[in-house]
Amino acid sequence: MRRGFSLVELSIVLVILGLLVGGILAGRSLIRASELRAVTTEFDRYRTATLAFKDKYFALPGDMPNATSFWGKDSSMCNWATGNVGAPGTCNGNGDGMISVTSSLERHRFWQHMSFSALIEGDYTGLGSDSPSGWEVTPGINAPISKFNPSAGWSASANPTPHASQFNVDYGNAFFFGAKVSNSYLRAPVATPENAWNIDTKIDDGNPGSGRFLANANNSCTNAATVNDFSASYRLNISTVQCALIFRKVF
Repeated sequence: MRRGFSLVELSIVLVILGLLVGGILAGRSLIRASELRAVTTEFDRYRTATLAFKDKYFALPGDMPNATSFWGKDSSMCNWATGNVGAPGTCNGNGDGMISVTSSLERHRFWQHMSFSALIEGDYTGLGSDSPSGWEVTPGINAPISKFNPSAGWSASANPTPHASQFNVDYGNAFFFGAKVSNSYLRAPVATPENAWNIDTKIDDGNPGSGRFLANANNSCTNAATVNDFSASYRLNISTVQCALIFRKVF
């Protein structure tokens, strides 16, 4: 005679399935929370390393006017610089206290100098990834890659002309967190509005257009009417990746 499952047995199976599903969902939530923490952890690490560099060398990485005295001169890129040709080789910055987007590739040399000083991990070319003197930033090549997202990374520069998708504010020396854009710094979206809001709320004021932590302005990341709409909020009803992040005036 064939025997079916009893109600007790079915109940046990349902409980087990519920626990498995709950465990999977909880695991995903914990993983995502860990990835979000990675962004703030990386930011703190790079800011602390930058300040340590400044204390040690009396200059900002990339902007350092005597970098070739410590690490030799890259004769292929800065034969105009003072200092002896040597390994690993780099270029001097102009020493004006800002990570220039036009002078001596300071925006790329920033990470190279930090690496040479052993204050951060990784090896970075100090050159544009599109051409030696180009703007392009590629995570893992001339800038750090993030644990948050394999396509995300960090770029550093001082107050570039705000892109059409960025709030019209003074960025000062800033870290830009985003994905690669051809012939440009990292400003392509890597986070959902909820991700960005979560980070913003933890470290700043929770608003994308004000404070030290900013996000995109006139796209699906926020409801900003213009790049001067500093009272905008995150579009938390959108679950797709729409936001690139900016940490402004950080050093």
